[in-house]
Amino acid sequence: MFDIGFLELLILGVVGLLVLGPERLPRAARTAGLWVGRIKRTVSGMQRDISAQLEAEELRQKLDEQQKKLDEGLDRVKRDVERSVEDAPAEDTAAPTPERRLDDALSRARQPGDTDTDAHEDSAAR
Repeated sequence: MFDIGFLELLILGVVGLLVLGPERLPRAARTAGLWVGRIKRTVSGMQRDISAQLEAEELRQKLDEQQKKLDEGLDRVKRDVERSVEDAPAEDTAAPTPERRLDDALSRARQPGDTDTDAHEDSAAR
């Protein structure tokens, strides 16, 4: 952040010693160190908050994209199902009732070309 070398620190120390004197210089250096520490902690806290906000925003964007993809897929499947229902004949879409199934089974059993039913009828007639 700040590019302060050893020479600059030495000059600051000499000027501080001349201005403040040897009694107040250690207390002033301690106070300056505390302030620098607080500033560093505040700056790093803000950096963490900003990073967390950026990550949260990226996650929101990814979730929105995934939600859009899912919605599009769901709409596509819904349209396909609606198209297949519209294209299918009405008889195939209606579920047969038990009575209808029974009638169909009986009509198949009574067909005239059926040899098993003819044999049963002949044996019953005798």
